[in-house]
Amino acid sequence: MESLLEDLGLEQHYKEKLSLSTILQINEKTITDKPVKRNSDLPWYFLKKLMMVNVTARNVKCTSVCDSNCDASSGNTGLDLDNLLNSPNSGDMLNPLDIITALFLCSDGFVQQEMALKMSMCQFSVPLLLPNCETEQCTLMLWAMRDIVKKYRPQSLSESKGFIEDRVVLSNLPMISFVRLGECSLSKSEILNKLLSNSQQYHDTFVHCNMECGDSPRRISNGLVGISWYLPCGNKNMDLFSEPVAVANLRGDIASFETQYSFLCQTSTAVFVFFDNLDSECRLLTNQHHKAQIYLVGNHQSKQFSLDALKNVATKLGLTNSNIILKTKRMNDADFVSNLRKTVRDAVESSKKTMRIEQMTDIAHELGILVDEDSPECQTAKKNADAITAEIHDTLKYKEAQLPRQGKIWKDLTCLEKEEFRLQKVGSENIEMYKGNLKVQKTKLRGKQNSYDISTAMTCFINAVSSPGIERCYFLKWMRINLDNLSREKLSGLREQYKKKCKSSDNKEEIKDIDRQLSNSSLGTEHFFREMGQIYEASVSLPETHPSRQQLQHLPKLCAGLLLDGFPLELVDGDASNIPLRWVSDVLSQLNALVSPKSKILVVTVLGVQSTGKSTLLNTMFGVQFAVSSGRCTRGAFMLLIRVNEDVKKVLNCDFMVIIDTEGLKSPELAQLDDSHEHDNELATLVVGLSDITIINIAMENSTEMKDILQIVVHAFLRMKEVGKKPKCQFVHQNVSDVSAHEKNLRDRKLLLQQLNEMTQAAAKMEKKEENKSFTDVMEYSPDTGNWYIPGLWNGNPPMAPVNAGYSEAVYELKKNIIQMLGNCNSSANKISEFTEWMSSLWNAVKHENFIFSFRNSLVADAYMRLCTEFNKWEWEFKKDMYTWVTNAETRISNFGKFALKSEKHDMRELLTSLKNEACTVLSKWETKLLENLTKYFKQTEGHVYLVEGYKEEFSNSAKSLRREIQSSVLNQLTAAAEIKQGMAELDRVKKNHTKQLEERVCALIEDCRKKKVKMTDTELDKEFDEMWDKTLKELSFCEQKVTDVFTSVSHNLRANLSHKGSHANEILNKKDLKNCGQVPFKYKPTVEGAFNQFKHTVKKLFNKDQVVAMQQMADSIIAACEDILIQKMERKTNYHETYILEILRMIDERLQNNQNLKADIEFEVSLKQYICGFAARTFQKMHEDFILVNDPKTCLKQNKEKFCADFKDVFNERNQCQKKAEEFTDRCLKPAVEDFVNRSLGPDIIGEMLTCHQFSTRIFFQYSVLQDLLSKDDFENYRRYICSYEGYVKEWTLNQIKEHFSNPSKAFEFEDRHVQSSINSINNVINKAKTGRSGNLKTFVEDICKALGDKLVISQDALGAFMILNNADKEQFAHWLTQCVKEMAQALREKFKKTNIEMKLRNLHVSPQNELFTRLIGCGKQCPFCKAPCEAGGKAHTEHWTSLHRPEGFGRYRWDATEKLVTDICSSLVISDACFRCDATKDEWHPYKRYKEIFPDWKIAPDVSLEASDYWKYVMAKFNHEFANAYKARSADIPPNWKNITLKQAKVSLKESFNIK
Repeated sequence: MESLLEDLGLEQHYKEKLSLSTILQINEKTITDKPVKRNSDLPWYFLKKLMMVNVTARNVKCTSVCDSNCDASSGNTGLDLDNLLNSPNSGDMLNPLDIITALFLCSDGFVQQEMALKMSMCQFSVPLLLPNCETEQCTLMLWAMRDIVKKYRPQSLSESKGFIEDRVVLSNLPMISFVRLGECSLSKSEILNKLLSNSQQYHDTFVHCNMECGDSPRRISNGLVGISWYLPCGNKNMDLFSEPVAVANLRGDIASFETQYSFLCQTSTAVFVFFDNLDSECRLLTNQHHKAQIYLVGNHQSKQFSLDALKNVATKLGLTNSNIILKTKRMNDADFVSNLRKTVRDAVESSKKTMRIEQMTDIAHELGILVDEDSPECQTAKKNADAITAEIHDTLKYKEAQLPRQGKIWKDLTCLEKEEFRLQKVGSENIEMYKGNLKVQKTKLRGKQNSYDISTAMTCFINAVSSPGIERCYFLKWMRINLDNLSREKLSGLREQYKKKCKSSDNKEEIKDIDRQLSNSSLGTEHFFREMGQIYEASVSLPETHPSRQQLQHLPKLCAGLLLDGFPLELVDGDASNIPLRWVSDVLSQLNALVSPKSKILVVTVLGVQSTGKSTLLNTMFGVQFAVSSGRCTRGAFMLLIRVNEDVKKVLNCDFMVIIDTEGLKSPELAQLDDSHEHDNELATLVVGLSDITIINIAMENSTEMKDILQIVVHAFLRMKEVGKKPKCQFVHQNVSDVSAHEKNLRDRKLLLQQLNEMTQAAAKMEKKEENKSFTDVMEYSPDTGNWYIPGLWNGNPPMAPVNAGYSEAVYELKKNIIQMLGNCNSSANKISEFTEWMSSLWNAVKHENFIFSFRNSLVADAYMRLCTEFNKWEWEFKKDMYTWVTNAETRISNFGKFALKSEKHDMRELLTSLKNEACTVLSKWETKLLENLTKYFKQTEGHVYLVEGYKEEFSNSAKSLRREIQSSVLNQLTAAAEIKQGMAELDRVKKNHTKQLEERVCALIEDCRKKKVKMTDTELDKEFDEMWDKTLKELSFCEQKVTDVFTSVSHNLRANLSHKGSHANEILNKKDLKNCGQVPFKYKPTVEGAFNQFKHTVKKLFNKDQVVAMQQMADSIIAACEDILIQKMERKTNYHETYILEILRMIDERLQNNQNLKADIEFEVSLKQYICGFAARTFQKMHEDFILVNDPKTCLKQNKEKFCADFKDVFNERNQCQKKAEEFTDRCLKPAVEDFVNRSLGPDIIGEMLTCHQFSTRIFFQYSVLQDLLSKDDFENYRRYICSYEGYVKEWTLNQIKEHFSNPSKAFEFEDRHVQSSINSINNVINKAKTGRSGNLKTFVEDICKALGDKLVISQDALGAFMILNNADKEQFAHWLTQCVKEMAQALREKFKKTNIEMKLRNLHVSPQNELFTRLIGCGKQCPFCKAPCEAGGKAHTEHWTSLHRPEGFGRYRWDATEKLVTDICSSLVISDACFRCDATKDEWHPYKRYKEIFPDWKIAPDVSLEASDYWKYVMAKFNHEFANAYKARSADIPPNWKNITLKQAKVSLKESFNIK
């Protein structure tokens, strides 16, 4: 025994038994076809084949033995007969019976049961008594055979076409045993096989010596009693026996196995003893207290045969001729077998002795035979299960009494849940009130569930399920066995009736009635688990501290443990067609906790028509046990977990496989009965959405039925495509058994594809996604690789037919293919938590009528959020780089022509062109980089990127539009800077000339004074200087600076902007002079026809007043935005350029475009533009005049009079000017330039810093943060401003966030210090370089410095010109002092920056951080057409607008026409109701909200993902109802009662949920 177990590699399992989870896990052996090389592979090979019910499972041998012999003989081409005789010795092979015995000895009860079941399906004999040659005891395998159920039709029922279905251990059958005494030349087992087989259907039930390896010596299986059953099919011509018979076969000589022989004698109807030579004493035969008849079977042809001995024994035993069968010389095998068969038939008929295997335990105990069911765990479990099931007399009454929570209550809850999502019965009632009532009803039903005590049965059940591992498994198995036995009696009859009625399907009521009876009478363990789920779900509705709730917290963990043990979990309750979401989610999250971090799963699901063998297919494929028997049909959907072994994890990248079995989709005629079409659609959508691969089981025979199924399936696939999930599918055609099936079915495959295409178009039409024209648009599918043909399950006529080997092989091929497909999947496996997430979001969307439209999933939302965050990062890098580039370009333009730079272009036009070209190159490089980043991002496998693949196009368009936007802004800035500089060129020349003339006059004055040769006092020098100054000023020619009339430019651009608006616009323009516009605040006065435009409602809501208010609000927000631009321009103190007014007009157009739903008429547009252009022109005129004043040559000269005078005195007195000049150069030229550089660079730094804060990372986070902040302040005025002047509020909020973030000045100082330091470094480097240069005098020295700094700093030309004159400083000393001064300047600047607060800093910046952040986060600026909530979609170029949180329409000033009360309806509810609206866009016709897409095609208003999502705004409305009514001059809304119960905490939770913030 030990050596054999070692040979087979099973020695460790003799103590630690093999468990089901070990056997069923997916490892390399289960998915590859490596030949068996070693004996230790044999048991696994056998198990793999057996679990897939492959009838070739017993043909096991090592290939290495055969190969070596074949090789030897093939090498020898001559004739060598001796070699032929020395053919392989069977002694090296292992007998299949030894392998089977070893496996039974090394397995636990559940594996034994599974093996026995599968062996009996293959029509192999099953161990009845299992020997253990180590302990020399044998075991009665009662438990192992418990699960075998057989169905047959005895002759007595052949008329009525009835059948009997029962467990073999409970069936009262005659048993015929076959044993051997001494040596025997007849092969007893082979004869038995022939005895049990029809002439045309021979099958090796028992292993015999002429089978592969059957002649190998048996090492441990002697003493094994195998049992099989002959079951009639009710056809006289085919049945060998008219009634069922059990046949037992003892291996080995009865002389060695007396115990087994005694057992058989006491339990059998007859015992047939095979012999060659009888000992005339034959103690064994004569000593038994026979209960069975003895038959002797001898081979007369054998040399050892002795007739005398036979006579002696027969006489002693009192046998007649009919008890003796001899194979004589003239008798061939067929005659002998038919003779034997007749004897068996007579023996069965003459003796009425029958016995159930269950009754054999007493005899076993008497004989010292062990019984496998005697283990304490099994017995305790049986006792517990019996205690529960013994109480069941009337199933329906039992369910009502013991499982009260799942019947009508649960179905009513389901209906209420769906109604909450569908609002089909709302009628004219107020929607929010109606939803509130539904909530109250749900709470009542949950209360009713909680009012029941936990029944005795459930208490027992929960206690038993809580027992330790193995006992719990026994208990559930016993429960299943007991319940199956109970329901089998009742259900098998009903099921047959149902099938018959369905075929005729005339009387639908009858079918419905039978279906109801079926549902009422079925009772399985799933009903107990369902009750457990409902107990838990009801308890969750209690407060957290409630003792009942706390006592039941452990239930999900219990169930998770069972899932891990391989028990199925009911996902969808088929009776109520609902998922107990909270229960299933909590079970799965407990499962996640149990297996974490190894929690990745891949999901395989099967879908198909009722009773097409879906469960059998999965059972065969994965060796699992989904319930299959005639009394049952899967209802709902069940999931099972299968472990994936380490060696396959690398291929599949997952830890478990989840198998989902679903109830059959109904055939069309049945679907009409109970609206199950909808249920089928829901189920298909759910399981397709959950699975990585869906197996679709179809029967080609019935094309209408097939069409119906395909429609459901294709619909589900289309829905998945639209929500970003890409499942794969395989079509399985069963009962196709020809070798050439694949070729022959080419036509069928074409037909299938054609039908799939038809169905796709039909489904696309229903889902309004008509762009899907063919099935391949929806998913990858190739007719050649996507179809599998599987032959029929049985080989021959049941009940005696074994499973077809072709079936098993075909299913195995399919399994390998599925695993390979899963391995090649691009997307990574989901974690269990993600699977749970998918399940709830799919199911919530399924509850809505319109799935695609209602689907919201946090994984998709997460993936979208990640994509937005990444894209925003790239976008900011691009923008920041362009800011820096533009700053440098503007510096180059400002410094143009000041110093003759070597590389300088001769002409400003040339410089501008080259800069524009350079800009386009940089922009193109960035655009390419952005698009590459995007492509790279979508190639990664982590992070569920595939879910948002649909947005790829949008984001690449956004990248392109971003480039266009930046390009137009950059080119405008360059043009304006160049043209302003160009306009200054003449002025600069004049100033330069004046300074030069002054210098000459001063030099002349010095000469004159020196000639006097008297020492002059400072007063005298001042006097001389003043005289010269006045005289010179009179002589210099100052031409008057021309002031441009900005109004003319602005007016011209306004007319150009409105030129395509028609003559009416022109008329309005001509009525009013621009100079008179924009002086009094803008007030919108509607024209007569414009007053009647805005939304009205089903029960007529609002208008007129609110239209006016809305228009005024829009005007105010546009005016505020324009004022912002003007303030920025004024701060820059530059000259006016016409690109400024174009920028303003472009922004007005953009805003009007975004608010199209307000339908601004032409009068509104013209008057608003006139108003804005009027005050803009005034501002620009002042800016222009100030600029001219500041740059007037005379003023500039006068400003420098003091400086010139001081220099004059210094030169006259020949004082050393080095230190003074160095200070002057630093203060007047360098310091302002460095400050300006810091102010130009700081803006992007502040923006970059703010973008690291999560509230500014994406639009969604931004909205969430603003709303959360509002809630924390909980102040009416804030809410009102947020709703009524959204832009202003958000801008201010952004500014406050910046101020708060930089409230500590050191934060901004870090950035400033960095820029100061970089400038100082540049200056010092330049000074050192200039020192070594060849510059002769101070003038060229300073010019060299300025030239070198020209790319970074803008040095004022006026200051420099003034510095250059009257300068006699020494270059070396000047350089020394300059270095010193620069150091002091840096220190002074640092001190200044440290003290400046953030408000002041922001005022001086060239780029306004709050505006930049605002434009980034306001996005497209579109608002929901109904409730005005802002769009949150990422990227500028999105094609669909959406927002996470809609609000009651009363906030948008809507009121009921008749009562003037504010409206509480929320658009996310309205879009699923039957309400209507009308507005300008509908031409004042009523239009159903459900079809709002026809009016607003680019908006997606999804229904509430959970019913609590809009609790945030409900809370606000309930709290500030009166305040809003007063502010809007309306009457207070009728607030639904349940809104008033929403707390601040609930509002916070709902906000998080809506924005999917973890």
